[in-house]
Amino acid sequence: QMVFDIDRLTSLQVTRQQDEQFAARIIEHELDSRLTQTSGVINTSLFEAGKAAGLQDKLIMEMTAIFGWDIDFVLDIRQGDHFTLIYEEQYLNGEKIQDGPIIAAEFINQGRRVHAIRYTAKQGRSDYYSPEGYSMRKAFLRTPVDFRRISSRFGKRHHPVLNRMRMHKGVDYAARSGTPIQAAGDGKIVYRGWKGGYGRVIILQHGGHYSTLYAHMSGFKGDLRVGSRVKQGQTIGFVGSSGRATGPHLHYEFRVNGAHRDPLKVKLPDAEPIKAAYKKDFMQLAEKRLAQLDAARPSMLALNRPHPTTPD
Repeated sequence: QMVFDIDRLTSLQVTRQQDEQFAARIIEHELDSRLTQTSGVINTSLFEAGKAAGLQDKLIMEMTAIFGWDIDFVLDIRQGDHFTLIYEEQYLNGEKIQDGPIIAAEFINQGRRVHAIRYTAKQGRSDYYSPEGYSMRKAFLRTPVDFRRISSRFGKRHHPVLNRMRMHKGVDYAARSGTPIQAAGDGKIVYRGWKGGYGRVIILQHGGHYSTLYAHMSGFKGDLRVGSRVKQGQTIGFVGSSGRATGPHLHYEFRVNGAHRDPLKVKLPDAEPIKAAYKKDFMQLAEKRLAQLDAARPSMLALNRPHPTTPD
């Protein structure tokens, strides 16, 4: 027989049979998963704190994705915030191959404690929930674009083009021209085109109560048209400065029953909680994971001990 290693986890085995024919099969090497834990305190940035806690970039980004609906990692993070993670490390023949998923996490932001527990249903789908069984995901993203800064907030302001006071019914996110704009939630395109001072605009309808507007686009994504269905996080267009705009940015509006709400402050509806059939099993797992997080969390004295990246 001949064995060819395709990669570290997969091999091709070819075996000569008694009739001089050959049989081939793919062998998937099973990984040994082990739980590990770490904690970090933010002194300069979340990225620096994650690195100091021994986390790879992938796990830092996974943590921000898990808590991203509850914590704005651009605007809300403060010095002294801290986190504790329990995650998998995956080994092959005693050698670490890669990091696995985060199993349980705690993030304390400005004194507010947020927990996330990973649960895998019988169908094999995994998701993250609060200890009470509510989804960590929300029906809407808090910010639908990777932005540099908020250039204008919700409320009355002096309009930079019209040169007069005017109600600003959304939030402006300054970003590079061409930056992808994501759908804040699952929905249907009800408007796509030019809309006066808004320039190029897409309006999404999300069920019967919610709608979102995205303005000043430089262009639209692909073959999206009025009536097209989009998923949360799907790219729908790109940042630009079309219409009455002094520079490239996304003007984003959030409406509830037609009334404008501040996208930065509006309470976002939750995604579906854990199914009733799994609730008892989940609650038992959540109790176990919370106990593990309590044990993994270091004392505040040790957690706040300055490390080399602490500013003077």
